[in-house]
Parts: sequence; C-alpha cells; structure tokens
Amino acid sequence: MSSAVVTSLIDSYRQVFIYMGIPILSFGLVGDIFNILVFLSLRTFRQSSCAFYLTTMSLLNLGQLITGLLSRILITGYDIDLTRTSLFYCKFRLFFLQVSTASSLGCICLATIDQYFATCARPRWQQWCNIYLSRRILFGLIVIVIIEQSPCMIVYDHRILSVTSNETICVSTSIDFDKFNIYFNSLVLGNVIPLTITSTFGVLIYRNIQQLSYRTVPLVRQELDKQLNSMVLILIFCIHMTFLPQLIVYFIAVYGNIQNSRTRAQLNLAYAITLCLYYSFFASSFYIYMIVSERFRRQFVYVIFQMHINRYRPQRVAPNVIFNLT
Repeated sequence: MSSAVVTSLIDSYRQVFIYMGIPILSFGLVGDIFNILVFLSLRTFRQSSCAFYLTTMSLLNLGQLITGLLSRILITGYDIDLTRTSLFYCKFRLFFLQVSTASSLGCICLATIDQYFATCARPRWQQWCNIYLSRRILFGLIVIVIIEQSPCMIVYDHRILSVTSNETICVSTSIDFDKFNIYFNSLVLGNVIPLTITSTFGVLIYRNIQQLSYRTVPLVRQELDKQLNSMVLILIFCIHMTFLPQLIVYFIAVYGNIQNSRTRAQLNLAYAITLCLYYSFFASSFYIYMIVSERFRRQFVYVIFQMHINRYRPQRVAPNVIFNLT
C-alpha cells in the first residue's frame, strides 16, 4: 500500500511540471516579449532608469524560463535530458540559469531602490534616478554575477551512470561547490537578499508616497512616476507570495533530514508545486502590469496596433481622377 502511494506521488510530481509548468512557460514567454516590445517602443520608458531595470528583467526572465522551467519540464515530465547528451549544455545550463536568475532578481531590487530615490522629497536623492548611472550599475552587477557563477562551467561534468549502456549523467564534481550552491546561491542570493531588499525599500516607497505632496514636475513625469510606483509595489508583493512557499519547502528539504520514503515523496510533490509558483514570478510581470496600470494597458494597445500592426497594413491610395477638360 505504501509503495503504491509513493508511486502515485512520484507520478503526480511529474504531472505538476506538465500541467502547471507548460502554461506558465507559454504565458511567460509571450508576456516577457510584450514587456520588452512596449518598454523599448516608447520614449518615456527608454528614458526612465526604473523602466530600464524592468526591461532588462524581462529579457533575463526569458533566459531564466528557457534554461530553468523548460528544462525542468523536459527532464521531469518527458525524460528528455539534454545535459546527458551534450557536455556543453551540461556545463552551460546551470551557469546561464543562475546568472539570469540572480541578475533578474538584481533588476527588481535595483528598480525598487530606484523608485525609493524617485519618491524622496530631497532633490539630491532624486538625482540617483539616472538612466546613464543605471546602465553602469546594472553592467557592473551582471559582471559580478557572471564571475560569481563561473565555477559552474568548471565543476559540472559527465559521469558514467551505467557501464553496460554507456549512459552518462551531468553532475557536480565538487562537494564544496554543492554546499556553496545550496546555502549561498539558492538560499541567500536567490531568496533572502532579494526578499529583504524589496520588502525594506517597498515599505520606504509606500511611506514616501504617503508623505508626498507632488512636486512641481511635468504632468507626464507625474503620471510615469505613479505608474512605475504601482507596478513596482505589486511586483514586490508578488515576489513574496511566490518565493516564500518555495523557500519554506526548500528549508524543510535541506534541514529536515527526512528518511521516510512516503514523506519524502510528499515533500517532493509540495516542492514541485511551489517551484512552479516560484517560476510564475518570472512569467507574470506583463500580466501584473496590465492588471494594475490602466496607463500600461493603453500603452500596450497603442504599441501593438498603432506602432507595429498598422505599419504592415497596405496603405490605401486614392485613385487618380482624370477630368476631361475638353
């Protein structure tokens, strides 16, 4: 009876990534592409440091979903593991996944800090909201993340799983790196730091907004500030709602020392569900913007239909009318 329950739980674990993962992946890829299209098409966003962080975050989310969720769906749901057949992908996948994840989380942290400075009453703090400065900061952050994650390209390698079938598996060859990856990359860098920064500066942003009698700035700038404030604050709420369940289950799995096979199968199923919820954050930003910002909805319609679709419609040419003057 117990083995049948465990088998059922394992099968449910696989089904979660198919029936939850595929819709999240599909909507996420489409949504992040729409984000990039809207942000890059409008000058108000191109000149905003906060929007620059959100644009880069959407681009990084595409890489995160492809190397993370798509690979997880193929491996767990369909037993298609490209890391076993390609040594390059074995080394590259985790490296690119963790670079894109850490950099994307860095973008939401920087966007939150940027909006805190934007809502400060002191003009001196507002000067930090600078598109040129934000490019340098983000470039430096990504370089640091690439250097920090570069050991992935070294320690991961193929190991022979079965001598008779010559089957290989992609594994880490360093126990020390495994510990570093679990405790620092996954727990600290991937959860604790972004949750702490976004929650702290989110509270400060909300406090600044409550105390803010709007400064003498152009109306367009006021509307943009209000729009970005609402978008960033809801993103902060969503990152906590999607990250905390996965973090709790991950803590139990790492520190729980669970030996019972049935309990471990139940924990794996819970982790699969919360992991899909975790990936949903990287897939949902476009839909969050559409829900919370009426201005973003108008901008999206304008960009898609006025700037892009109408461009490819054949122009109507009025027929030449020839008058007989004789």
